[in-house]
Amino acid sequence: METIRVQFEPKIKAKLLELLQVFSTEELHIIQEDPFFEQNKKKLVAELAKIENGTAKYSSFDELNLVLEKRISSYED
Repeated sequence: METIRVQFEPKIKAKLLELLQVFSTEELHIIQEDPFFEQNKKKLVAELAKIENGTAKYSSFDELNLVLEKRISSYED
């Protein structure tokens, strides 16, 4: 199978879906987009830039473990 991304105005969604219903599920799968894709992409691009320019802050395993233990204990009891 191949995948394409189609951008459309919300007002034609019903008509578009009606048109696509002529195909069987073996011929066509409709995959819903992640509504936060662009937002997450921007965050990841910014984080990658920090890594590439040397300004990223790293944590050791021990530091991470302390943070996680503190977070987990806040949900106990």
